[in-house]
Formats: sequence, C-alpha cells, structure tokens
Amino acid sequence: MDIPRFGIPEKLAGRMSMAEQHDYLRTRLTRRGVLRTSVATAAVAGAGLGTSLAASPAYAAPTVLTSHHSSTRVDGSLVAPFGRHLAYGADPKTRMAVSWQVPFAVRRPYIRIGHKPWALSRRIDAEVRHLTTPELNGGRIAAAEQFYVHASLERLQPGTTYYYGVGHEGFDPADTRNLGTLGTFTTAPARAEAFTFTAFGDQGVSYHALGNDQLILGQNPAFHLHAGDICYADPSGSGQSTDTYDARTWDQFLAQTETVSKTVPWMVTTGNHDMEAWYSPDGYGGQNARWTLPGNGPDPVNQPGAYSFVHGNVGVVALDANDVSYEIPANFGISDGRQTRWLDRRLGELRARHDIDFVVVFFHHCAFSTTNAHASDGGVRDAWVPLFEKHRVDLVINGHNHVYERTDAILNNAVRRKVPIGERTDPTRDGIVYVTAGGAGKALYDFPVPDTYEGHVADRESVDTYHVVKDGGKAAETVEWSRVRYTGFSFLAVEVRPGRHARMKVTALAESGERIDHFEISRG
Repeated sequence: MDIPRFGIPEKLAGRMSMAEQHDYLRTRLTRRGVLRTSVATAAVAGAGLGTSLAASPAYAAPTVLTSHHSSTRVDGSLVAPFGRHLAYGADPKTRMAVSWQVPFAVRRPYIRIGHKPWALSRRIDAEVRHLTTPELNGGRIAAAEQFYVHASLERLQPGTTYYYGVGHEGFDPADTRNLGTLGTFTTAPARAEAFTFTAFGDQGVSYHALGNDQLILGQNPAFHLHAGDICYADPSGSGQSTDTYDARTWDQFLAQTETVSKTVPWMVTTGNHDMEAWYSPDGYGGQNARWTLPGNGPDPVNQPGAYSFVHGNVGVVALDANDVSYEIPANFGISDGRQTRWLDRRLGELRARHDIDFVVVFFHHCAFSTTNAHASDGGVRDAWVPLFEKHRVDLVINGHNHVYERTDAILNNAVRRKVPIGERTDPTRDGIVYVTAGGAGKALYDFPVPDTYEGHVADRESVDTYHVVKDGGKAAETVEWSRVRYTGFSFLAVEVRPGRHARMKVTALAESGERIDHFEISRG
C-alpha cells in the first residue's frame, strides 16, 4: 500500500495521519535546532497589454525545514530559469499562471509578456516561494533547497496567443542572447470552438514519460490534465525502512515536462505520492509552493488539488481523492466533508449553464478498476459516484493504477450500456464511462491472469476482482463493466466539437502513437 511515511519508523507511521507525521517531524527536527520558517514572497501589480499580476490566494507559506546554511546569491547572469509550467486561472479566457524554477536565490524575478517575441513590452514582478528539505534518516531523505517563481496574469484577452519570457536581475529574456528561452500560451476562446485536451496520471521521470510528453505535444492540446502522482519524489511510499525521498526529483520532472508545459496549461491534482509531510500538516505545502492552480475550490490553501475551470463548452472539475480514499487513509476526511459538498454544488452549477455541453471530472484514486494493484477505491464510490450520477457527469478520468482501462457506461454500479471500441454513448440515459489513464511513465501494473486483453474488446463477460472497503480491507466482486484494457504506456486525447450535435471523441494512444481505444460521447 503506497502510504507516504517519509523516514518515520514503520511502527509509528502505520498509525499516523499526514498531520501527525508532520508534527512528529517538526518535533524531532526542532530538538536538533534545524526547524525554521522561510518563504520569500513579492507581488507587485503590473500594467499594460491588459494584464496584471496578483499574488496567488491559494498559496500560504508552508512550514519548511532548513539547514543552518543560508542561501548563497550568485551572479544572476549565470542562473538561467528552467522548469516553466503554465496553469489556467479560474477563468481560462482571461487568466493564466506562469511558474518556473531557479537553481539559486535570485534578485527581483519577473516576467515579460507581449504579442510578438520581439516586443515583450511589459515587465511584471513575480513571487518567489522557497522550499528547503533537510537530510534525514541517514541520507535516505536528501537535502535540497528549491526556489519556485510564480506570476498570475489577469485581464488577458480571450483566444489570444501571448509570448513571454521569465528572468531576474542579471538575466533579461528580452536580451537577444536569451530569445531562445521564450515561451507562448493561448487563452481560452470567448466562444466555444473545437479543441483537444489530453490527460494521464502517474508520470514520474523516465524515457517513457518523456516519450508521452512529446506525443502529447503533437496533439496540439488546449490544456493537459494530470491525475496525480506527479513526479514520485517519494518513489515507493511503502512505509519500509528503505523508503527514500528526494525533492530534487521535482527539478528533473519540471525540466522533463517543460517542452510541453511551457506552452500547454498543465492542470494537476493530488495523488497519494504527492503528500509531503514536512512542508505542512496536510502534506500539500510542497504542491502549493510548486504550482499556482485556479484556487476556486473548497479550500485553496489546504486542498489546492480541488478546483474547477471552463474551457469552451467543457466544464472541468479536479478533486483531491486523498480526502475520501479508504485504501490510503493518511488524509482521509481532511476536508470534513467540505470538498464533497462543494462538488455537489459545483456540478449543479456547471450542469445548469447553457453554454456547457460536457462536464469532465478527474482525480487520482480509481472508482472502477480491476488491476492486481489498487483496483477500485470504495471511498470514491461511496462519496462521489452518486454525485456523478446525480449530475450526469460525462467522463471521469483517474490514474493510480499504472495501466489503461476503460469501463462500459455504468449506472448504479452496473453496466447500463455496453460501449465497445468505436461506439457512442449518451450519459443522459446510459450512465458514465470511467477511464483509468495511469500509464504515463511509471512502472506498469497488470491485470488478473488470464483475463488480460490489450486494445480490443473483452472476450469474457466478467472478471473476479476486488474493491477496497471502509476498514481498509478488500471485498471480492465479480464485474462486467471492464471493457478495454491495455498494459502499455499510454495517454488520453479528447477531441471536443461544439454545436447543435456536440460530441467528445475519446482516444487512447500508446507511446508508439498506435490507437488502442476510442469511443464517442454525445448528449440527447
């Protein structure tokens, strides 16, 4: 069971929530005299090109553990920014967050933005978020110091492509020597247009992850959904004495992902491997420092992975499934039900809008999966599936299981309509299709033998598997809803067509580019 325990003795960690782990680490390290809070922030309003900068309301300074050594400033011209990643604001038509990383402390970081690469006419100051990780557990937790920089742009023009460059004192992206560091982004259109978005979960750092990134870029997506377990700085999370944590894996991940995320909004949610106990009691201080997300969910500071946005005719809802997971209870009940109540309200609001045809929900833990690893999480089924059905959600995307698996249309925990490859389904009458897209780059899982099939319709009517129940145990079940399975690296590409006959064409692509599954969703 992948429960982050971060070097805490196993007998203790097995009984601890994330908050208890955080308190333990704080107490232990304070006695060693190495606990202090250190966050450098700066936010200055900018003008011009219809943009402004606002400090992210979703960011609160995490408690960070540092060594006695202070940051060493170096010549800014020697420090090039890296790891750029975009994220939509609450309104993708007018808001965009640009985030990046610098290897050392720098002075006065900023972003330049313009309509042409040679006319980055406005300079807007940015906000620095500083994380430090101490060496722990005999070096199994590596010491690291990281500096993340964020600029939240507002009052942008809908459907417009902007050029941008990021810099600091001594490194000007407008300098002709640095023009190769420029990026672009495009805001969501004012009216619904055809577009594509992509999705996966459980990426990590690997050649397979890099390969999927390049294929995603080839789809020209408007945005990308990452369903959690982002980089695996905690590689195993098994709670054993050999567990390691290396925050520098985030540096590798952001550098790997930059080819896509510097132009495509990279919308992440929180997986179980993304909880990091020493940065904050809820484990999300690290995520808050590294990402600027829409911040319009039930608790932007303590639950940054829960939010929503609208692009064209599609409403998207991100959820933090750690809150409801029976399998991995470290943060079970963290929102005290607020997230689920917000979900009910938000789905109702999205469904009531006449300009929205489809509602897509994504999160980490699977509602329906049949792998030998995590299978289905009963907590998700109990808390959220009834709300998905109440509001007739059109598509649910998960990670957690490192495979591709797609269900038939499910209603009331049973198949309402079989959806073979290439077929069409209508969520208003057929139920919901659930897709596990966890083959982004980490080591793959398998399915119960001998019932495995890759890229084609199941040749059996049912399979014996299990789901996780409230006490953390496993309940056996025989299911008929598992329609397509694939045990290779893969991702989703979803083509959206608005209009009188609006539809979403959902395609699963292998890392080779081969199409392994496709089906269509239309309403009414």
